[in-house]
Amino acid sequence: MDTPSPVTRLTDDERQFRATVREFAGTHVAPLVAEMDQRSEYCPKLVARLFTTGLMGIEVPRSYGGLGHGLFHVVLAIEELARVDPAVAVLVDVQNALVAGALLRWGSADQRRRHLPRLAGGVVGAYALSEREAGSDAFAMTTTARRDGDHFVLSGRKAWTTSAEQAELFLVFADMADSAGGTPRFGAFLVDRDTPGLTVGDNVDKMGIRASSTCELVLDGVRVGGHDLVGRPGDGAMLAVESLNIGKLGIAGQLVGLAQGALDLALRYARERRQFGRRIVDFQGVSFPLARVAADLEAARVLLYNTVRAVEHPETSPGERMRTTAMAKLLASDVAERAASCAVETLGGVGFTVAGQAEKLYRDAKVGRIYEGTSNLQLRTIAATFAPQVPGGEQPVDPAAPAPNGSRSETEASAPWPISSAQP
Repeated sequence: MDTPSPVTRLTDDERQFRATVREFAGTHVAPLVAEMDQRSEYCPKLVARLFTTGLMGIEVPRSYGGLGHGLFHVVLAIEELARVDPAVAVLVDVQNALVAGALLRWGSADQRRRHLPRLAGGVVGAYALSEREAGSDAFAMTTTARRDGDHFVLSGRKAWTTSAEQAELFLVFADMADSAGGTPRFGAFLVDRDTPGLTVGDNVDKMGIRASSTCELVLDGVRVGGHDLVGRPGDGAMLAVESLNIGKLGIAGQLVGLAQGALDLALRYARERRQFGRRIVDFQGVSFPLARVAADLEAARVLLYNTVRAVEHPETSPGERMRTTAMAKLLASDVAERAASCAVETLGGVGFTVAGQAEKLYRDAKVGRIYEGTSNLQLRTIAATFAPQVPGGEQPVDPAAPAPNGSRSETEASAPWPISSAQP
């Protein structure tokens, strides 16, 4: 009888891919981390290299210029990049897990043909869901899409949009109520940056992942074609929930990588630093907290890898996808914050300085408990799946499902709608 392989045991192809990304991160990302953090912007040459190495089109089929890998490779790449710089990892995450991922899974053949080669070949994508008054309750959005013949006219404001400063293509969510008799009916639209009426605001100054841009979008009568609507009219709610399930895995990968980078940094220092005639790693007060981080990190990685495989499995239900992705993101965000804090404390005074590197990871880790759905909303999502099934009776309502009459039901209105990954 064959012994099942652990979920963390990679195939030869996966190991080689991980090694390639790790080498790229060490060679091309690491020397730029401090400067990009200080300047709050990516190095343009690095972004270009991300494209030439295929890391901005990992799942995109080779026929469209991508690497043709699967979702697991996306998560591996994000994890490895985040060990060195979580800000670079989130650029790759949004590009692959949210924008290209949405087109691959729900885009039409024409949309894939028009946009996937661009996303793999040099165009940065961004995901615009949240608004100032529609963050965790994302479907309280006021951005509208009004039908005008064969076109739609988009009007409103989007907030906290990651990668917006660099993006040339936006996936914008809007309420199509005006096109559906007044009942909420959401849609997702592909909008090019140079479309008249679209304005990208200034980059927001943030605590962490500072190289990553976060901007407001203003849509003032932005006119797009009917062929730019992803899916059918009204599919936007489903598309947002399902694409953010994928997005949570990307963020979980980022946070697992951040935690690993923090643990590696702390261990290197603890093995070299000597006090009282001994390496500080030989003191239980130093080694035990690091051991706890290592155990929690391994648990988060196992859950993440298993969830990625489960999400791609055809027998996984929508409710299971929602529950397990919430768990993976919740656990990863917890361990990332603890690992970064432990690294700062292990390095002591050095950890409190910019030169020590740990303080950046500490700043970067905090957003993990906020974007792609706050930790409380992940708990709410998980708890929503506890409703018992009554034999022969009504089954628990999937929070992602629209109300039968097209309006927002009580369940939907209180559902744990996650904030977009693009929104710290």
